[in-house]
Amino acid sequence: MEQRIENIRDFFIVDKKHHAYRQKQLDPLELTRTLEKEHLDDVERAYRRLEWVLSHEQPVVFSDEQITFVRTVCEVPEIFSEREWDTIRQKHRIHEQGKVSNINCGYMSLIDIGTAGKRKEILTARKTYEARHDKQKVAYLDVLLKVLASMEHFSDRYREAAQKAGNTIVEESLSVIPRKKPETMLQALQFFRLIHYCLWASFNYHNTIGRFDQYMYPYYKNDIDAGVLDEHGALMLLEEFFISFNKDSDLYPGMQQGDNGQSIVLGGVDEHGADAFNDLSKLCMKASLELKLIDPKVNLRVHKDTPLALYELGTQMTKQGLGFPQYSNDDVVIPALKRWGYEHKDASNYVVAACWEFIIPEVAMDIVNIDALSFLQCVMDAIETLDDCDTFEQFAKEVRKRLRVRVAQICANTNGIYMEPAPLMSILMNGCIVKAQDIRDGATYNNYGVHGTGLSSAADSLAAIKRYVFEERTVDKQRLLHALSTDFADDAQLLAMLRYDAPKMGNDDDFVDDLATQLLDWFAEAMEGYRNDRGGIFRAGTGSAMYYLWHADELGASPDGRRSKEAFACNFSPSLFARTKGPVSLIKSFSKAHLERVANGGPLTLELHDTMFRSPESIKKVASLVKTYMDLGGMQMQLNGVNRETMLSAQKYPDQYRNLIVRVWGWSGYFVELDKEYQDHIITRMELDM
Repeated sequence: MEQRIENIRDFFIVDKKHHAYRQKQLDPLELTRTLEKEHLDDVERAYRRLEWVLSHEQPVVFSDEQITFVRTVCEVPEIFSEREWDTIRQKHRIHEQGKVSNINCGYMSLIDIGTAGKRKEILTARKTYEARHDKQKVAYLDVLLKVLASMEHFSDRYREAAQKAGNTIVEESLSVIPRKKPETMLQALQFFRLIHYCLWASFNYHNTIGRFDQYMYPYYKNDIDAGVLDEHGALMLLEEFFISFNKDSDLYPGMQQGDNGQSIVLGGVDEHGADAFNDLSKLCMKASLELKLIDPKVNLRVHKDTPLALYELGTQMTKQGLGFPQYSNDDVVIPALKRWGYEHKDASNYVVAACWEFIIPEVAMDIVNIDALSFLQCVMDAIETLDDCDTFEQFAKEVRKRLRVRVAQICANTNGIYMEPAPLMSILMNGCIVKAQDIRDGATYNNYGVHGTGLSSAADSLAAIKRYVFEERTVDKQRLLHALSTDFADDAQLLAMLRYDAPKMGNDDDFVDDLATQLLDWFAEAMEGYRNDRGGIFRAGTGSAMYYLWHADELGASPDGRRSKEAFACNFSPSLFARTKGPVSLIKSFSKAHLERVANGGPLTLELHDTMFRSPESIKKVASLVKTYMDLGGMQMQLNGVNRETMLSAQKYPDQYRNLIVRVWGWSGYFVELDKEYQDHIITRMELDM
């Protein structure tokens, strides 16, 4: 790593010296109170929030940086008071924080023409609606014009600060952008940083990066061809650019530090099926490997023709303990998205949301984490009928019935969602300007995704009931029901048998794996036919997000030997106490399901002992394992290179392990900054070796 980059990384990430410039005396409620008194509509309020943040920012430019912008305003204001939010909640469902989030906008739709070009687009649309005397749409477009002006003014203030700091590189970049198209890759990266910064300042969060190696490639290639950059220079630019994602990430909304949605997608196929991995893709992986930072989170799209060498490069990143790349299989995902109604060109261009859900850039307002189904809850809902069932098939029908009821409840609970307007995001989304319509009101695709949690616990529970209660008849129904009601308090023998001897997912055992496939099929079938009130469909998935703790905490003991409130596995994985034969059997188990039917996203999540990465031969073995899973029809995979003893030590001596990175559920974070319940779950997960 070049010394200048190391100095920048240490300044911002290790020593956090830029925190000294943060304004702690600002009161964001001042704006909230003002907006409430003025009785403005929500669109105008959304603009006023961005203007408030940008006008209160104090530009800080450092002498040795080439890509600037750093937050000094620590808190982005709400546009509604609590009293106003209470009124909105009476009529609407509020998803998460009620903001447009977790979508992928078209950064290049602004970067490639500059704000001057985008202003022309808006003015053309404005003339159309002015001629139609549509005052509401004209007013909306006027807000978009004001958003562009605010960005320009903010950039101008930074250009003046750069001039005062003697930073001619930043000054030159900001003399071109944002009004004009960038002349170089550096200016394009600076423009991206400005847009990304302003999205956060707009209170849009989980702002994904998308297929960076595809849309930024023309700027990279032009600079290489013109001799402006060589490969080393491009790498240094990328490393500084990647550092910028980590400067202010502690201020971003999320479940935990690191859960911020800064997800970058590399590789995959293009619309014509050709491999799209390029020189810029490889440089991005190299930059991430050298920096060893949690952002941006690298997602690697692969397919049947992806060479083992690329998997090996990804495994080198996993070796560093980054928790990424996460792998997604084009051969499964693209057909699945097309089956759900996405056009081929859009499906081929898919990216990954904040965690692992599949979204489409620029044309989709999908809410991919609207809710979650607990598979184990469905099993436990049916347990009351166990005594009346003469066969396992009868009991399975009861489980399916409960699952359908749960799905119906979830779908019905999604109506009437309110989201705040997102004017800047709308500028970057296809069709919003022409229609003079905010992205919060919909796009080409408006589908909802539902997670599925506790699959392995549910399948293992069904397998135990099938074998011991109905086939072998070695466990009496009343004995099992009593043990569940008492949390196995007086039946340690049954607990041990169910927990450790019963069939478990992860051992390539069709007896239990087929039950998991059946559960997933039921989930997909139950979703079919439902439409949300935006005209979209519901997409089933195998991810868990934070529900692997939340749903588990709501449940008592279960027939798989899980005790009351014990956590589920994270995402699509074996239960925490499953004894598997090894990684090969495990990936076979988790590639049998019809994953194309549950492709909202959700990776097979594996914890590999860090000894598996200590030699070139072991690196190749891990890479081959990932490739084999994809070749078998796996949809997604994420790996953690972990060491239980290291994590236990980090809990005792956190100051000695500040840079220990782990994969949590769909994002990577610093282990010592996680809440203890997340730390403990990761420690409990099974460490695999070959």
